[in-house]
Formats: sequence, structure tokens, C-alpha cells
Amino acid sequence: MDTKDKQKLKRLVRELDEIRGRHTELVSVYVPAGYELHKIVAHLNQEQGTATNIKDKITRDNVISSLEKAIRHLKVLGRTPPNGIAVFVGNVSKKEGHPDIKVFSVEPPEPLNIRIYRCDQTFVTAPLKEYLEYKEVYGLIVIDRREGTLGLLKGTNIDELAGFTSNVPGKTTKGGQSQQRYARLRDIAAKEFFKRVGDAANKEFFEMKELKGIILGGPGPTKEDFFKGDYLYAALKNKVIGVKDLSYTGSFGLNELVDKSQDVLANEIVVEEKKIMQEFFHKLATEKEKVSYGKEKVQKALELGAVKVLLLSESLEEKDTEEFEKLASSFNSEIRIISVETREGVQLRELSGFAAILRFPVY
Repeated sequence: MDTKDKQKLKRLVRELDEIRGRHTELVSVYVPAGYELHKIVAHLNQEQGTATNIKDKITRDNVISSLEKAIRHLKVLGRTPPNGIAVFVGNVSKKEGHPDIKVFSVEPPEPLNIRIYRCDQTFVTAPLKEYLEYKEVYGLIVIDRREGTLGLLKGTNIDELAGFTSNVPGKTTKGGQSQQRYARLRDIAAKEFFKRVGDAANKEFFEMKELKGIILGGPGPTKEDFFKGDYLYAALKNKVIGVKDLSYTGSFGLNELVDKSQDVLANEIVVEEKKIMQEFFHKLATEKEKVSYGKEKVQKALELGAVKVLLLSESLEEKDTEEFEKLASSFNSEIRIISVETREGVQLRELSGFAAILRFPVY
């Protein structure tokens, strides 16, 4: 899924999770890929007959109506979509005695392999939430002789896992044997520190099945010393896909490491987001007339057909996002939904959440 599709699924899950049934009256149906739809319809018809035994009249009527709408929806589909389908039906009205039975339906982004029928006070959304979790992650290690940091890159999100401070003493101005002895002490302390960071990395990353690769970075030659030593398990060392020179350590270093790893992360969403946002901020600094930001200014640019790329923060209200997407589509503008999990995404949110790269200046 790209960020736009993921955001739509997030909104649906959020909406479903906010709905609460009066009793066990909300119907969730998951149809796996390749499963015959008529069998699901037959099952729901059977459940509709069972529902006539529910004692509470309001609950009984809501369940029967929900099942009827689910059956109709599936019959209209005719056949199971390639990835299967999830259908949610229930009374969304908050007014007692004024039911509003609504149908929600979504084809998963990947083939569904579970079959579920459940009637409950809440919709079953856990299987959909699994699609929102990134399947592949990258381990991040930033290290020098003073500091070490472990992190994870999941999609566009950089998580700091652990930070370490070394006991390596600073350089001395003493000469002769004292300087040599001091250098040996520094090397011993550095190796102990590397071992501590390596042990933590082994513990965090070794059994992580979704780990796609590890990126290592840091100021100076320390990162190479760490990589060449026996601090990482051989299996993890084989997963190191990049070693990068950095100016920073700590959390800044993790962000810099991702920024400087675009060559090895070329197909990842985080790189696509960072590239387009960096282009926007570069133009904002050097060619202000070629960009626009702020809700009213971007809307004006859209209405004039001046927007080449529309940048919308995922933090915006759904109605605003849909309104601007509709405007952009009418002028064949490219639309990018930007997460708030990167520094650039946070900056866009702070710029109102609306921005655009323009085809021509708007005054």
C-alpha cells in the first residue's frame, strides 16, 4: 500500500472502532480470497433464521436487518474479489428507536486467508489492523567511541530502541610511555563499549523475522572498526546493507542515517516521502514562487490548475483531504499523502498540512 491507500484504511478502521452496538448486534464478515461467495450467503441466511430467537426486540430487528443488508451486498458483488472482502454491517444511529443500518466494505490490500463471522457489540477490525503494520523493517545502528544508538525503520517511522554512552576516556596530551598506555586503555574501553552495543543489537535484531536489512553509520572510522570486529552475529553482519558516514549520533544520527541511505532504501515509502518533501523545502528556500502552502493559498492554486504535486498531511480532517483530492484530480495533479512519522512530515503538519509544488507561479 502507498501512504494514500494506507490512510484510507486507517480512517475506515478508526470509524469502525468508534461504533458501539446496543447489544451484540454488529455484524463482521471476512471472506477469504478464492472462497465461494454463495457459501457465505447461505451461512448468513442461516444466521438470519437463528436471529429470530433473540429475545430483545430491538436487538433482534437490528441483527436481522444487518444480516439482510450484508446478504444483499454480497449478492450484488456476485463473486469474491481477488483478495477476498471484509464486510461490516450494523446500526450506527445513536438515537434509541431510530435505527440507521450502514454497510462498510473493503477489499484488503493483500489476499485474505481467514474466514470470520461474528455478531458482537464491536466490529472485528484486528485483521485489518495487521495490514497497517509494516511487514518489513530495517535495523539502524549509529555508533562512535562516545555514543551508540539502536533504532528501527518501519515504513516512514523511525523508532529509537536503545541508547548507550561509553566510558572511553578522552585523548591525552601526555607523551612517551604514558601516552601509549593511555591509548591502550582507550582501545580496551572502546572494545568493551562495542561489545555492549553489539550484544544489544544481537538481542534486538537476531530473532526479528521481518528484518530486511541493517544499516550502520557514525562519524569517523569507528563504524568500520565496529563492523569488522566480532561484535555482531555472523548472520546479522551478513544483513548489513550499508555503512554510512554521519555527522551526528543519537536520535539525530538515526534520522541522518536514513537520509543518507536513499541508495539502499530506494524502493521504500520513507525515501519517496523524504524526496518529495525535500524538493518542496528546497524550492521554498530558493524559488518561493514555485511552491505554495496554507489551506487558502493551496486551494486557490488548485482552482487555477497550477498545482503539479499536492502535498497533504495525514493529520488533516478527512473532509478536507477528500475536498482537495477531488480538486487535484480534476486538473491531473499528483497527490501525495504525507505521514507525520518523519521530520519532513512533521514540518508539513506545522505548515498547516497543506502544500503544493506548482506548475507555474500564482500571485
